[in-house]
Amino acid sequence: MKRITYLLFLAITIVSCKTQSNIITSKEEAVEKGVYSYTKEKKVTNRVAANTSYDSETTNEYDKTTYVRVSKSENAIANQIVDDALRNLGVSYKTGGTTRMGMDCSGLVFSTFGNYDIKLPRTSIDMAKEGEMMSTKEAQPGDLIFFKTNGKSVINHVGIIVEVLPNEIKFIHSSTQKGVIVSSTSDAYYGKTFAQINRVLEY
Repeated sequence: MKRITYLLFLAITIVSCKTQSNIITSKEEAVEKGVYSYTKEKKVTNRVAANTSYDSETTNEYDKTTYVRVSKSENAIANQIVDDALRNLGVSYKTGGTTRMGMDCSGLVFSTFGNYDIKLPRTSIDMAKEGEMMSTKEAQPGDLIFFKTNGKSVINHVGIIVEVLPNEIKFIHSSTQKGVIVSSTSDAYYGKTFAQINRVLEY
């Protein structure tokens, strides 16, 4: 009986180890094992977070190897700011952070504009009081875009517009769930929580 029990335990252990060996913990490992590949212009779409909290809606996102802008601003500084912000794609979210070690939504905006000696307030609600409010039809890359994602009437999220297309506005921001990503107002979540657009650069 003891021998049968031991053999059964040994079989379970072997099966468990085999299952564990198939777990992939990084993109690099997935590429190495041949289960994942990508090209520089491949769009990453319809990712859904595991829970239903902030930023958990289906969104059209772009990883740092794939995002290519089609349209650009008429303002050269705005283009530089957008390109500078896009270099942070993939940086993790960190409350109060303003560096590539981690940043929150206003930290991304604050540090990016700060690189060009443009001083903005540190919080999204205060940033929303800066510059001139614009309509969606007037929006340009480099403008700030604000959201009310907390279910109340107070602005609590901000991003930088990277591209304006006929039916959507794409913006870079730091998401609590996924860090710095590019999202779109065509996504139901951001379309519903959109608040306003401000221009802090002179044209």
